Amino acid sequence: MTFKLHDSWYSLMSKEFNMPYFKSLTSFIEQEYIDRTCFPKESDIFAAFDHCHLMDAKVVIIGQDPYHGPGQANGLCFSVNEGVTHPPSLINIFKEIEMDVGTPYPKSGNLERWADQGVLLLNATLTVRAHEAGSHQNKGWETFTDTVIQKLSEEKEGLIFLLWGGFAKKKAKLIDAKKHYILTSGHPSPLSANRGYWFGNKHFSKTNRILMENEKQPINW
Repeated sequence: MTFKLHDSWYSLMSKEFNMPYFKSLTSFIEQEYIDRTCFPKESDIFAAFDHCHLMDAKVVIIGQDPYHGPGQANGLCFSVNEGVTHPPSLINIFKEIEMDVGTPYPKSGNLERWADQGVLLLNATLTVRAHEAGSHQNKGWETFTDTVIQKLSEEKEGLIFLLWGGFAKKKAKLIDAKKHYILTSGHPSPLSANRGYWFGNKHFSKTNRILMENEKQPINW
């Protein structure tokens, strides 16, 4: 298995591919994809980077793990393939957008349309076994994606990081808050949303306000 990172990201991350942890990760993932059903499909593992190029990145949303049901994961956090039933967290994201900026609830749960506008939809772990949530955690992906966040913080300015839930909030330590914007809230999962930690965060209108204040194109959510 050869991991192909889009050219715009390669110079930023190329050193990682020669690190012992990444070589070990590659061996593990290769064997997993041979022995088991894993998601997303191999060509989509780096889809977040394929759709949001380094020079275009304006917003970063951090998820934890790909969806582990058949046909769901497409390499972008919270996103599902066309025609797939929207998972509960995605439903709550779309409901908040509807309340916040008035965008009608969409038919498609495929968030490539966001990524193509400069939203990096980054899962901390980029692969998973079918029906086994968290099965590829602590194998090296987190080291890689933490480095992505750190490098983004160092190399760019004025990014908007949306950190939803306890796991994502821990990534704030990797981000220079003097150079970037960090918006935090509860997770859009039903457990958190039903306790009042998600709805009303207005992250989507806040993000667009910040972008416009910095003379950048707002996101069409």
